[in-house]
Amino acid sequence: MRLKKFFAAILTAGLLMTGCGSDGGTETKDSDSQSTIIKLGMISHLNASEKQMEEYLFKIQERTHAKVVNHIPVFFDNLSLMQSGLDAGKVDEISTYDCVANYLLANRDKYEPVEDDWINGLADNFCFAVRKEDAALKADLDKTIKAMKDDGSLAKLVNDYVKNVDKGQDPPKVEVPKFAGADTIKVGVTGDLPPLDLILPDNSPAGFNTALLAEIAKRLNKNIELVQIDSGARAAALSAEQIDVIFWAIVPVGNHMPADIDKPEGVELSEPYFQDEISHLKLKN
Repeated sequence: MRLKKFFAAILTAGLLMTGCGSDGGTETKDSDSQSTIIKLGMISHLNASEKQMEEYLFKIQERTHAKVVNHIPVFFDNLSLMQSGLDAGKVDEISTYDCVANYLLANRDKYEPVEDDWINGLADNFCFAVRKEDAALKADLDKTIKAMKDDGSLAKLVNDYVKNVDKGQDPPKVEVPKFAGADTIKVGVTGDLPPLDLILPDNSPAGFNTALLAEIAKRLNKNIELVQIDSGARAAALSAEQIDVIFWAIVPVGNHMPADIDKPEGVELSEPYFQDEISHLKLKN
């Protein structure tokens, strides 16, 4: 299946701003506090500035040990831009997920993991985002996710497309079934989170999320139309009704993170279908 691309001028609306940093190495020592300052590349958050995210990270670190490292977030619209920032020395580390980090380490010999105790156990949940008025669609997705958890098919997809894949190779293409006369659900994919959300060089969809969609299509007896969009345009594409569903990550809330840090207005989130822990990567010394 080929992807239908959505080239959106709405990117200029500035929902998510691409991060930038100063050239050259950025890891420095704060002479007053003797703490190490590290510029940390992160994917942009909808409802938090870089400064606010720095404060949230500070509070999380305080729970684990005395703060000797000051992480200064630098926002990027997508993983590719964030990698470029790391490669160019605009940031010292990048924040991503374990499965993505493993994929990058297998395909980019220049990276290595950062051993940071304070991020151990930090994890995000992955879900579907739909418009609030599409309550029936959310109910269908929630019901299907629960059924797949109960019968073990969701765990099998995680094993087949995330845990047990050859991380040095692109995962196989996934064919999403078509049903004559059935309703169509337009789902946005970015190809920006391998091996979860992945677009192969020939513009074919692959990875865990596409395999999950193929199974959901079968169970709902509905057609899935994949629409390729830029990561920074996800929320705008959904609210503009260019798509009906988009993959989303839920940042755990609590004493240190606001509940709406990454939830667009007018959007509802499905039950989680996958969870992964946070990892940091840096260039090899």
